[in-house]
Amino acid sequence: MSSAHPITVYTDGSALGNPGPGGYGIVMMAGPFRKEVNAGYRLTTNNRMELLSVIVALELLKNPGQDVTIYSDSKYVVESVEKRWVFGWVKKGFAGKKNADLWRRFLAIYPNHKVKFVWIKGHANNVENERCDRLAVAASNDRAHHQVDAGYEAAMAADKLL
Repeated sequence: MSSAHPITVYTDGSALGNPGPGGYGIVMMAGPFRKEVNAGYRLTTNNRMELLSVIVALELLKNPGQDVTIYSDSKYVVESVEKRWVFGWVKKGFAGKKNADLWRRFLAIYPNHKVKFVWIKGHANNVENERCDRLAVAASNDRAHHQVDAGYEAAMAADKLL
């Protein structure tokens, strides 16, 4: 999505069972342009899908320096960035923090744009948030096209070895 217009992004994540099959949904809008994206994973968590939806949306932007407003119903994601917690986690090497692989991926793309986060209440009749939820749940249920959340599965395997 390339545009001189400010970009509005809605994101959502889903995990059936949490952990379980999961997915994310994204709606991106800029001027007259609209793009919807979703993907599913065979085993993951809701927080990972919430964060991955934001990462994928930012990675889809072709031009650096774009004004992006991301609407998410995930306090985990929004507060981690807006309250700058994630930057403290970096200084501590993500010690004791879950999803470090995704946070590192987020931090690699985040500085490329002017990003503002807005928390919205989920399942509160916000049309675009509801659309993202449907996209995320559909991807969670579409087991024929599930991908592997390698970061999550590796972390789970490591935990079982302890």
